[in-house]
Amino acid sequence: MNNVSEAANTSIPSASSDATARAGDIEREVKRRRTFAIISHPDAGKTTLTEKLLLFGGAIQMAGTVKARKSGRHATSDWLDIEKQRGISVASSVMQFAYDDCVINLLDTPGHQDFSEDTYRVLTAVDAAVMVVDAAKGVEAQTIKLLEVCRLRNTPIITFINKMDREVRDPLEVLDEIESVLKIKCAPVTWPIGIGKRFQGVYHLLNDEVLRFVPGEAKAGQEVETLRGDQIEQLAKQCPAEMQTMRDETELIMGAGAPFDLQEFLGGQQSPVFFGSGVNNFGVREILRALVDWAPSPLPRETDVRVVHPTEPAFTGFVFKIQANMDPNHRDRIAFLRICSGKYTPGMKVKHRRTGKEMKLANAVTFMANERTRMEEAYAGDIIGVHNHGQLQIGDVLTEGEALTFKGIPYFAPELFSRARLRDPMKAKQLQKGLRQLGEEGAVQVFEPLQDSNPLIGAVGQLQFEVVEHRLKSEYGVDAVFERAGIHTARWVTCADKNHLGEFVKANQARLARDVDGNYAYLADTGVNLRLAQERWPKIQFHATREHGQQLN
Repeated sequence: MNNVSEAANTSIPSASSDATARAGDIEREVKRRRTFAIISHPDAGKTTLTEKLLLFGGAIQMAGTVKARKSGRHATSDWLDIEKQRGISVASSVMQFAYDDCVINLLDTPGHQDFSEDTYRVLTAVDAAVMVVDAAKGVEAQTIKLLEVCRLRNTPIITFINKMDREVRDPLEVLDEIESVLKIKCAPVTWPIGIGKRFQGVYHLLNDEVLRFVPGEAKAGQEVETLRGDQIEQLAKQCPAEMQTMRDETELIMGAGAPFDLQEFLGGQQSPVFFGSGVNNFGVREILRALVDWAPSPLPRETDVRVVHPTEPAFTGFVFKIQANMDPNHRDRIAFLRICSGKYTPGMKVKHRRTGKEMKLANAVTFMANERTRMEEAYAGDIIGVHNHGQLQIGDVLTEGEALTFKGIPYFAPELFSRARLRDPMKAKQLQKGLRQLGEEGAVQVFEPLQDSNPLIGAVGQLQFEVVEHRLKSEYGVDAVFERAGIHTARWVTCADKNHLGEFVKANQARLARDVDGNYAYLADTGVNLRLAQERWPKIQFHATREHGQQLN
């Protein structure tokens, strides 16, 4: 009898053992995740490096090119028509692939400064970043801004100094500029042997080996020639000047600088530095290796009530991006959701924090740019696409019931304003729909003036208007031109005293508008006008930023 009882106990797992097994599965899967963004100034080689990481990761068979006019191939991460035409990235892309038993979630971001808001939002969804620096140009303006955003969350940064096979600046000079301008300590992991036409490869400081550079685009599966011991000495005889310069510089670096420290890297205080040539596939494998070995798995996330840990069993996540019309055949909208804890399974039910309503996540997808695959399961760190029919906005939180809101997804006050003028007045409804959807995905900000029925479109840069004009025409059939509105800047306004706020609104009807969330925004035609309003209404607070989904009034 006892034997029968014991057999029954071993064959039927208890509820607690099931829960323990699920927790173990979640913890194991979370440890496999690496979620990172690639950041850089325009033309530093960011999209090229993205392509080569996908190539080396086995996600694509042939790398595209960002030079749209010279080739029929386009970068996988550049999927909008305007990106293919201009050869630039203007929308962030999400790509997932497996590499060395890790699940890599790679987020390519717009390099152009006019799309900095989209990049800032993407950086809230990652746990690490790869910073690409043009070895000829060094640190540039957009790189400075993006690193400042990373520093707000102490995001670990891996640095890739690109284009070493061209005539570039002295490596020591570039390294010094990164440290002095970006205020981050550098720990070189590889160091160049020669530059430009004399570029022979790199010396790996941690492994004491030389990785040989062979001109011409190498294949992803092809091993880089690695030299050790006597082979390095043989190279020194062949290239005495380049090898001696490398030895002098690495001796200087190792004597003056701190060696690579994993904890300092994870704390965002130190950046491991790699040199290479993305277009020639050189140095790409080392970046992937660093991501797998050193980049953190998904990190805890702060909310308004507590810290959410990635291995918690309950599902949580937040929307950081919405993209309309990724599939031209269906005119759909996809909400990009960063999972922060728990596990996604098809058909699961979650609560929409902002509305309090229950939602069913039936057919979430994963991406290779705009190509999608149905997701069967996903864990903390993964980015899933949720079909969105207007109910989700940037900053929205989905949970399995707990009332919490993730922090830090900002709107920035636009500095440029335009009004759309229709060439065909009969397209007014299509224009309203297009602007609403493009506003929801963050392509621009849309304001409804209190005393004017024509919406105002706000942007950080002029190129945003050009992209919206292009997308209105190609995706919504709306031919419109944008005309400057004569507004200097906008500030969201709040006041603890609702009666006083009402007086302010009544007195400033002509200068007020509401944003997508119904918040009041003060529209100043000059900087002087804004200062005068602040002086006349000292109890009113004027905000240059607000968080997505935040109700201020």
